[in-house]
Amino acid sequence: MGTLAIPPIEAPAVPGAGKSDDPARVRDAARQFETLLIGQILHSARADGSNWLGSAGDASADCATDFAEQQFAAVLAQAGGMGLARLVEQGLQMPPAAMPPETVAPASNATS
Repeated sequence: MGTLAIPPIEAPAVPGAGKSDDPARVRDAARQFETLLIGQILHSARADGSNWLGSAGDASADCATDFAEQQFAAVLAQAGGMGLARLVEQGLQMPPAAMPPETVAPASNATS
């Protein structure tokens, strides 16, 4: 019997698909980031082992709750969420010349 192998995922041959500064891709990436963040916040709110209704659930209830949290996070981020996606998008689209100078203090030349 042969082994089952999943073929590697290849990028579609779409013109401009490799451009990382495409505004639509930046917006989508920022929204996905906010969706993940909201999902993690919801998950950590339930991390003490109790279910949303206050009782401990079984494995299927935990799976359903995880799915519901992911969907809620996606809908919330799509509707504007916490505004983080907009800030991330603005930061990623800012030209390098417009970025503020680094505020890291220079290393001191202490001698021992």
